[in-house]
Amino acid sequence: MRPPLLQLDGFAVAASSRVLLLLHASPAAYVLLRTNKKPSEKGEETGKEVPDAPVVATEPVTPGERTVVAPVPSPTKVLPPIAEQEQRELLKWILEEKRKVKTSNRDEKKKIDEEKSLLKQLIGAKSIPSI
Repeated sequence: MRPPLLQLDGFAVAASSRVLLLLHASPAAYVLLRTNKKPSEKGEETGKEVPDAPVVATEPVTPGERTVVAPVPSPTKVLPPIAEQEQRELLKWILEEKRKVKTSNRDEKKKIDEEKSLLKQLIGAKSIPSI
């Protein structure tokens, strides 16, 4: 009778080999996960430790209060305005897409018809509001 197999990344490993796999993986996991760091060679040679920077409190902190730091908004990129001809082409394209839509009920049909009439008005107008 064959020992049960363990499937690992396309390789079949016998159950007795699981122990060997565990024994080989354990030291690697220990090395990767240990938290103690060795002191640097530079620090050992001089025998001096670098002191931490002194902490300076600007305002007294009471334990009951929480300070809220607002996130810094990223600057918005100002883009040049879209030319009127390009806006008209965009509105015509939107109108074509609205015409292709197939609706299933009256409410959707009514909404799309209103949007199409608004687009037709914007396309036919002398000046287009900026987008």
